[in-house]
Amino acid sequence: MLSYATMDTQVTTVIISLAILLMSVVIHEISHGYVAYLLGDPTAKLAGRLTLNPLKHLDPIGSIIVPIVTSVAGFTFGWAKPVPYNPYNLQAGKWGPAAVAAAGPLSNLFIALVFGLSLRFGLVTGPAQSLIVLITFVNIILAVFNLIPIPPLDGSKVFFSLLSYRYAWLEEFMSKNYLLLVILLLWVGGGILSMIAGFVFSLITGISIF
Repeated sequence: MLSYATMDTQVTTVIISLAILLMSVVIHEISHGYVAYLLGDPTAKLAGRLTLNPLKHLDPIGSIIVPIVTSVAGFTFGWAKPVPYNPYNLQAGKWGPAAVAAAGPLSNLFIALVFGLSLRFGLVTGPAQSLIVLITFVNIILAVFNLIPIPPLDGSKVFFSLLSYRYAWLEEFMSKNYLLLVILLLWVGGGILSMIAGFVFSLITGISIF
């Protein structure tokens, strides 16, 4: 039987994990919108989405239900409401959507680098280390997962921009069957994704989590 102290610790960990995830996905979405704005599309700005206010980015399922369930299960995952943008306003041609898409995962990787390197160089000690580890790993998971080239993940837009027009059929096929592809990915490749995330974490922090 769990003691009250243990239960309090677990609840606190879940709450902290949810807060870290929420701010990480908010920064992820703002990065999409800000790069789109820099490339000439004001859609996100006009919609009031270039703000750190999490209430503007909450998705009932991805920002509340899924994070709570996954946190209780021992890991934390979720997403925010996608920032809108108009690809026809972008001034970078076919590379515009790819740049906007890549901005989200790269923002998470940047966060992971900043906090992770503080661990590698011993800039953080004591109880704060656990918090920094959590921030680093959550952002690595977000970056790795979103870079997978399967719609609607960000990596698909980068992948499709690299294809010639004669492979447009592949984009159409993957877009139509994205749900099946994501399910297969999680079923078959979930362990591989965890290994990749763990490797990146070790590479940045110098700490092995496996």
